[in-house]
Amino acid sequence: MNEKEIVALFEEWNNALQTGNPKNVVALYETNAILLPTVSNQVRHNHAEIEDYFVHFLAKGPKGEINESNVRTFGDIAINSGVYTFTFSDGASVQARFSYMYRWNGQRWMIIEHHSSAMPE
Repeated sequence: MNEKEIVALFEEWNNALQTGNPKNVVALYETNAILLPTVSNQVRHNHAEIEDYFVHFLAKGPKGEINESNVRTFGDIAINSGVYTFTFSDGASVQARFSYMYRWNGQRWMIIEHHSSAMPE
């Protein structure tokens, strides 16, 4: 595992967004993952709740771009934190802080926690 490999996991996630299918996004999360989403006040605790969030989020046509990335690895756990910007199909955009926590399950990296919050200023 290296930093480039962990950063590339965001592109895999962003590409899943581009499919417009929430199931493709949810497949990147562990079944017991937690999502603290950007544009919802509800904490999402499982695949059904995470999928519900992405049904609504994907309807806005989001495309993400990382502005700052900070990767740390701890054995089979990796964290990527920083800042990203989403642009939407209506031309709007939002910059947010993010943290993705991944766990290596023996075959692939899975998201176990994802926190995203819009910049306060």
